Amino acid sequence: MTTTHVAVVQARVSPDLAAGMAHTQALTREAAQAGATLVVFPETWLPGYPAWLDVCRDAGLWDHPPVKQVFARMAAESVVVSGESGRALGRIAAESAVTLVMGVIERLEGGPGRSTLYNSLLIFSPDGSLLNHHRKLMPTYTERMVWGAGDAAGLQAVDTPAGRIGGLICWEHWMPLARQALHDSGEDIHVAAWPTGHEMHQVASRQYAFEGRCFVLAAVSYTHLRAHETKAKLVCRLLLEKK
Repeated sequence: MTTTHVAVVQARVSPDLAAGMAHTQALTREAAQAGATLVVFPETWLPGYPAWLDVCRDAGLWDHPPVKQVFARMAAESVVVSGESGRALGRIAAESAVTLVMGVIERLEGGPGRSTLYNSLLIFSPDGSLLNHHRKLMPTYTERMVWGAGDAAGLQAVDTPAGRIGGLICWEHWMPLARQALHDSGEDIHVAAWPTGHEMHQVASRQYAFEGRCFVLAAVSYTHLRAHETKAKLVCRLLLEKK
């Protein structure tokens, strides 16, 4: 039986893409030095999940300047998969010779849908090449205000030195046909990418392992709440800190 050493990263999200890239490189190196050959990051690790959608009172107001400003910053800090930021992720994988699974907010730079943002999950090989590019099929609830609907092009498992790897993003784990497509694709390891790790997300991850007869790596983000700080106040503080 082959043994694969994996690392599921749970760390604080960086304030911008440049800092996030440096943080990603350092964490990937640390994981590789500890013996990991597969390194997994959570949903929208770069540049971070837009939690303000759910806790800021005026997020849905039409033509609201503060929300437009926050959205513009998110778009500017998003990853262009075919651009320099996408290539930088490939270099991080190659530098540490690991299979790298990465959750990003993707910005489409050209062609049909130009400037659309997507919630995407990327798989890079140890030589830095992009093996799979999955866009979340349907953004969940308030996410539809900022992200476009994906497609099924990346709904598959791919061969890697760690085995056949596939992944789904958050609410896709409650889509029976999406799960079935990946089961049919023959996953050895499934990446369950989440923004948080509350109980229902853990239940869904365990259920997927039972149904798909595969190993599941549940990757979630880490957010630090100061004493007596509510989630809404936390988001407002983070937005201010990013200015």
